[in-house]
Amino acid sequence: MLNIPPVALTIAGSDSGGGAGIQADLRTFSFHQVHGTSALTCVTAQNTTGVTRVDALPPESVIAQIEAVTSDIGVQAAKTGMLLNQPIIEAVAAHLTATPIAKLVVDPVMVSRTGARLIDEGAIASLQNQLIPLATVLTPNRYEAQILADMTVATIDDMKKAAQKILTLGPKAVIVKGGGFVGKLRGIDVWCTSAIDGSLVCEVLETEQVDTPNTHGTGCTLSSAIAANLAKDMDPLDAVNSAIASVTEALRHSLSIRKGKGPVGHFYPLLHA
Repeated sequence: MLNIPPVALTIAGSDSGGGAGIQADLRTFSFHQVHGTSALTCVTAQNTTGVTRVDALPPESVIAQIEAVTSDIGVQAAKTGMLLNQPIIEAVAAHLTATPIAKLVVDPVMVSRTGARLIDEGAIASLQNQLIPLATVLTPNRYEAQILADMTVATIDDMKKAAQKILTLGPKAVIVKGGGFVGKLRGIDVWCTSAIDGSLVCEVLETEQVDTPNTHGTGCTLSSAIAANLAKDMDPLDAVNSAIASVTEALRHSLSIRKGKGPVGHFYPLLHA
């Protein structure tokens, strides 16, 4: 009997510390029993204390990797993470427009959960105008939602309004993540999509807060978990809820390694096996 699992593709950067990026995505795919494939966009030199160097790959190399995977193995779902610069974003968006992947999760890696800008204005514009309209699910954090919705996001009502405004950019669904907040809002995300009749459907998704400083890779892990669930034909909202639950457990089993902020525990079921 053939053993053919669903296949997911991550288009993102490498984290030499192993907590985020391609490394987190592939671990997450495996945890969800999905075969993981990858297209590398950049290589970073980083550890738990920070990033010391970033080297971008040529856009042609990124597209060649995507084509190599999709032309032979096939992909049921994909996610994008750190695309780094405008040429890579535009190349990926153009390729996915010409050769669509049916289920695409876009993690718009523009601003860290602490508010630090990660890409420049030109790259943000290309992401907003060319890639985000292709998304099945878009996963902005608070600061990214503020940019995309052009408004301040400080309350649950703000999160709902921002999600509704972001939907006008073209994604099928948006989850505004509350992990960058402090206090009661930290465990709250807002989901928004359009119903068949065109009406807006928004839900507040509340989960347990886990008190840990080791949160590196949370956003990458959530978006890749959503992509893995979509590859298994889960409904988008069910895919999101299941992904949130798995990330919460990964935070509960986060890894305190070395000097700085450690990663979430992607392989937590094995830690106490």
